[in-house]
Amino acid sequence: MVGCGLLSNRLFRRSETDQPLVRERHHRRNTTLTVTSSEDDSDECSTPTRTAAVVNEKQAAAGYRRFSPNDEHIDPGLLKKHCSHLSYTTSVATYPAIRTFFSPHPHMDKLPSKPAPIPMLVFIHGLGGSLAQFHPLLTSLSNVGPCFGIDLPGCGLSSFAPKSWEAYSIEALAELIAVAIEEHRDKAANQGVVLIAHSLGCSLSALLASSSSTVGTELKPYIQGVIAICPKASPPTAQETALARKLLYIPTPIFNLWRLWDRRGGAQSKSVLRFVGEKADPDTKQLQIRFNAQSRSDVWRRMAWGALPVYDSHGQPIGGMPGQAVWANVKVPLLLVAGDEDAVTKATEAAKIVEFMEGSDVDSAMRAGSQDAIIPNATRVHDTRSSASTNARADEGLYGLDVSEKQQPDIQSTKGKVVRTRILPAPASHALLYDRATYRTLAGLIQDFVQKYIDHRLSLGWQLQYLNTSGKWDVKNLAKWQKVPPTSTPIANTFVAMKMLRGVDEVHNPVRFSEQWNGRIYAVIDISHENPVYDPYELEKGGIHYHKHPTVSKIPPTPDETRDFIGLVDQLEKEITEKTGKDDGDPTRPLVGVHCHYGFNRTGFLIVSYLIERKGYAVQDAIDEFQKCRPPGIRHDHFIDTLFVRYCVGLKRSTTLE
Repeated sequence: MVGCGLLSNRLFRRSETDQPLVRERHHRRNTTLTVTSSEDDSDECSTPTRTAAVVNEKQAAAGYRRFSPNDEHIDPGLLKKHCSHLSYTTSVATYPAIRTFFSPHPHMDKLPSKPAPIPMLVFIHGLGGSLAQFHPLLTSLSNVGPCFGIDLPGCGLSSFAPKSWEAYSIEALAELIAVAIEEHRDKAANQGVVLIAHSLGCSLSALLASSSSTVGTELKPYIQGVIAICPKASPPTAQETALARKLLYIPTPIFNLWRLWDRRGGAQSKSVLRFVGEKADPDTKQLQIRFNAQSRSDVWRRMAWGALPVYDSHGQPIGGMPGQAVWANVKVPLLLVAGDEDAVTKATEAAKIVEFMEGSDVDSAMRAGSQDAIIPNATRVHDTRSSASTNARADEGLYGLDVSEKQQPDIQSTKGKVVRTRILPAPASHALLYDRATYRTLAGLIQDFVQKYIDHRLSLGWQLQYLNTSGKWDVKNLAKWQKVPPTSTPIANTFVAMKMLRGVDEVHNPVRFSEQWNGRIYAVIDISHENPVYDPYELEKGGIHYHKHPTVSKIPPTPDETRDFIGLVDQLEKEITEKTGKDDGDPTRPLVGVHCHYGFNRTGFLIVSYLIERKGYAVQDAIDEFQKCRPPGIRHDHFIDTLFVRYCVGLKRSTTLE
């Protein structure tokens, strides 16, 4: 969080001449597992190994309140499933409990592994951030390649340990990331990595990728590309650095009071608007409130101090945030993405990096203010905001996943470096990762770049084609899947619950399904996390719309996932009414199909939630309605328990001491 921990008694006692230690090449040490939360992907009816998180929510007659300022420690299901807490040791310190996310590619063993496996996608957050900010991107990219990331120490759900200032310098954090990556990539098979970073994380990535940096020398040859989102080109000037150090001398309690003052106004406070902008939708603003609440002042001030350089007698920066010398020597494919209305890291920073790497001649064609630097179709983000419901989840058509086909020609230097700059137009802000107006566009840009310039196997389309032609594209537990009835009877004249379609099946395939349900099902919402084992285009070609809304098996959908599902259904219901003119009570009104893998637990949970929130059902009545139409109904008891807790009217929670 900007401004978090600017003031510190301890910094006042610290000499300005203290320099970060010169980082030696790290030596890999064994990590130690302390906590794990991974689960089996299967949809069997086994007893859950972990209690589902319960959040602070209320149901009122006017509507369901889906956000609470106290939800900051609620993780999305994808992160819960694939996260553990590990200990890492570097040349600087031992970090005893780092929250680590590692999601293997669901079909890694079925895809070509020569000359090396598919690269691992590594996510690196910025100052005051966390992995949770990457969740919207992870829902898309985790099906493209194996994904990895950590919460930096004291950030997100990582423990604030150690507390020495040296452990939070830019170089120390970059080394920590390198050590963590080395523990998870397939070194024996020479697996490469792609760094996907945000804000200060871009500076950490530049240190790891640049040939002029001594950090992460063992990892450097395996870095195949860098995606820099809202990057900073240079360290603060000598004058800015001096001012920042003076501010960091002020006691932390005083700054914490300023933080409280800065939060006045809640979703309309300066602490929120400086990140997401005034035009952000209400849910994005609530997310920013949550992320701000996670930021610890003591951690922030250590990282902020570590980002400040010391200027020598010649006016050259030493240590701290990297600048021209580092960026100019990033010799791997580089994608720079910025927001036109980013108030934290200006979009012009991307143009400066291009100047460092290519010279002013290239910069003239890539400058943030030029028309060519702005994605043509991304203007849809701004055009649709005023007319779209704030409850509606962004879909591919509205948010421009096709824009990559219409962008400016790629820039390739005589040095062999590929550099692309994309400036998302207003109102794109510093919250590109999780703003519903921009994250789908961002995901599309990343996928387009990595498959074109890094590894063609990082194309979802290529993977599906390969798995299909090689006979490896199929549902898990086929025998069980075949025993499950394909669809339910209509549920509340709104839904059809169904099992996943199977492209090679003789009966339940998208072509035949479209023929059978043409005119009766308007759209299918795929809530499975993995890639579907059918081609969604065949559904679209048959007249049924397809929407992906990934959730994780075994875990009840989170409040955020439930909110977005309800918003998407609201949008589809509105479209059905506008196109058919049929009211809710009309038995011939088209329905919405929903499927996970088998169509019971996650499907039932989300449908029941919609019946409660939008149709006025009591909790038990909604569960019974689903069970009647899709027997035996929701199978997992902890899903049902979560529904009752989440929708308990008048439930109050007192403060819990830990």
